Amino acid sequence: MIKRICHFDSNLEDSIFLFGARQTGKSTFLRQTFPDNIYIDLLDTAIKGRFRRHPALLYEMLSDTEKGTLAIIDEIPEVPELLNEVHRLMSEKDIVFILCGSSTRKLKRKGYNTLGGRAYPMYLFPFVSAEIPDFNLQQAVNYGMLPPHYLAKNPHRRLTAYIEVYLKEEIKEEALVRNLNSFQRFLEVAALTDGEIVNYNNIAQDCGVSANTVGNYFDILEDTLLGFRIPAYTKTKKRKLMQAPRFYYFDVGIANHLLHRQELIRGTAEYGHAFEHLVIQELKAWLSYKESTEQLSYWRAYTGQEVDAVIGDARVAIEIKSVEEVLPRHLKGLKTFASDYPESKQIIVSLDPINRKIGNVECIYILDFLKKLWKEGV
Repeated sequence: MIKRICHFDSNLEDSIFLFGARQTGKSTFLRQTFPDNIYIDLLDTAIKGRFRRHPALLYEMLSDTEKGTLAIIDEIPEVPELLNEVHRLMSEKDIVFILCGSSTRKLKRKGYNTLGGRAYPMYLFPFVSAEIPDFNLQQAVNYGMLPPHYLAKNPHRRLTAYIEVYLKEEIKEEALVRNLNSFQRFLEVAALTDGEIVNYNNIAQDCGVSANTVGNYFDILEDTLLGFRIPAYTKTKKRKLMQAPRFYYFDVGIANHLLHRQELIRGTAEYGHAFEHLVIQELKAWLSYKESTEQLSYWRAYTGQEVDAVIGDARVAIEIKSVEEVLPRHLKGLKTFASDYPESKQIIVSLDPINRKIGNVECIYILDFLKKLWKEGV
């Protein structure tokens, strides 16, 4: 059993929305963490049908339980009408809930009760390096960190099934888009721009839809937790900066599969993109799990200099390069950034096994960086 870093107190006082993309391991995590608590699985067709027909059944079921009782509802977006009963039980009976789901869109779309801020959101991500004994970098870069894919003997087959299930269940059945073929094309184009600055007009031309539709498609990916946008860091008076966000799929294996990438080889551009994506993926999970208020962003000047990751208000700048020897030319972006933000900490993460300082820049081998990230932070 792999122990997850996501942590809940054994005696919860507040209710929680636990969100995570499909197959991140939400159900397994909750069953292992709370084996003796009330557990309602809305992926069970019979159970889901009964609660859909009679949402007040939840109140009847829990109204006589003790104050502070913890109840878990898995895939609450399947029967969002239950949220009214959840709210009622929280208010009248002080029941504590963990409400699990793989999509926020179903709750947003029809204005369902989101409990007026009485349940705070938490997120479960794919595996992170610190959770895996004998972490295999090559496996992660190629196939991603979703538990069923990272641990599989045949991850290609599972990745194919994942995309097909996502399209069928999350998009088609929920009628989130009118033209599924256009959305399929968009998924592939979005993969081509994974880790790049988002240009809605260019993507719209490639997909044969409007720029507004492309914006809506990106919203769907974020709401169904299949992707995320990283904003540009723009606080400066010295130079003109890019303003548009960058987009990443939530797991590097998904992006690789959509691009039909085979086994990635060090030294290729494809490997470099996947390597950067994996580090960004880890940084995003780390900030979330430590409940940090700092934002993850990127920085790019119109003159071309860039930094892949900025943490907080220019507190840390991180360049990510899949090179086996860091050279001065790899530090141009960090040096330009440091001239604008001299108080920042500068790091380059790479495949160079010799950790050292070049001027004010810390050069850290990828595996050492990941260990330090999860033990000490940056």
